[in-house]
Amino acid sequence: MKKTKKKTPKDRLFHRVRRQRLKSITVLPSLVTIFNGICGFTAIVLAGKVQTNQNSHFSHPLAIPYFAMAGYMIILAMVADMLDGRLARMSKSTSSFGGQLDSLCDVISFGVAPAFLLLKMLEHSSFAFSQLNPAISEFLKRSFWLAAAAYLSCAAIRLARFNVENEENESAHMSFIGLPSPAAAGVIVSLIIFHQETLPQLAAGNTRIFTICENLIIYALPFVALAMAILMISRIRYAHVLNQYLRGKKPFAHLIRALVLLGLIIWSRQAAMVLIFCGFAASGFVKWSYCRFLKKDFRADVPQRIDTIKMQDSQTHTNT
Repeated sequence: MKKTKKKTPKDRLFHRVRRQRLKSITVLPSLVTIFNGICGFTAIVLAGKVQTNQNSHFSHPLAIPYFAMAGYMIILAMVADMLDGRLARMSKSTSSFGGQLDSLCDVISFGVAPAFLLLKMLEHSSFAFSQLNPAISEFLKRSFWLAAAAYLSCAAIRLARFNVENEENESAHMSFIGLPSPAAAGVIVSLIIFHQETLPQLAAGNTRIFTICENLIIYALPFVALAMAILMISRIRYAHVLNQYLRGKKPFAHLIRALVLLGLIIWSRQAAMVLIFCGFAASGFVKWSYCRFLKKDFRADVPQRIDTIKMQDSQTHTNT
C-alpha cells in the first residue's frame, strides 16, 4: 500500500492560493469599467497641464478650458460607471472581481480626479494672493490641500464601505446609504465647469459682477468639498434615480419633470448640471433633517397638545 505524503503548511498555503485563482471574467463590463478609470486619469492629466501663472485654455479655436475639459472627462466616467453595472446585471454576470475593479476605478475617477482638479483650480485662482501677501497665500494653499485630502479620504472610505455592504440582488439597489461618490464628484465638477464656461458669458462686460461671482464660487468650493465628504460617509439615504424614477410605470408627473430637466439641459448644460447635482446632494440631507427633527418635534408635541385640548374641554364642561 502506497503511503500518502503528509502536506506541510507551505503546501496547504500554496493549494489554497491556487484554488482562489481567477479563472474567467466578463469582458464587456470590465472594459467599460476600465474606461471609467481611464477617463479619471485623463481628467488628472488635463488638470495638471495648467500652470499656476498661465491661462487655463486650449490653444485651438474652441478655446475650451483645461479645467472644464477635465470636468467633462469625469462626467464621461460617470456614464461609464452607470453602464458597467447595468451590463453586468443584464448579462447575469456580476462577480466579486467586477465589484472590486469598479471600486478601484471609482477611486480614481470620483476620488483622486475631483480632488486634484479642485486643488489645481483653487491654486490657479488664488495665484493673485501670492503677489500681495505670501503668508495668506501659504495659508490658503494648506487649507485647499486639507479640503481636497478630506474629500479623497472620505471617497475611499465610502467606496470601501459600499464593497462590504453591497448586495448583488437588483432589488437591493433602490437606494444608497450615504451620498454616492459619483454624485459628490458631480457637485464639485459642475461648479468648476460653470465657473470656467458659463460665468464669463453671464458677466460679460461687467467686471465687478464677474469678480464677485468668481470669488463666491472659488472660496465656496473648499466648504462644498468638505460637505460632500461628510455626506459620503454619512448614513443618510439617497434614492437610486434610475431604479426609482425611470424604471417601470411611473406617474405622469415624472414625465413632466423629465421634460423640464431636458429643456434645462438644452438651454444651458452647465447650469443644468449644477442644479441636478447640487439638488440631488441636498435632497437626501433635507429629507433626513425633516424626518429627524421636524417630525420628531411634532410627534413629541402631540401628547402635550392632546392634554391641552382635554383640559380645555373639561373646563368648558364645568363652566356650563
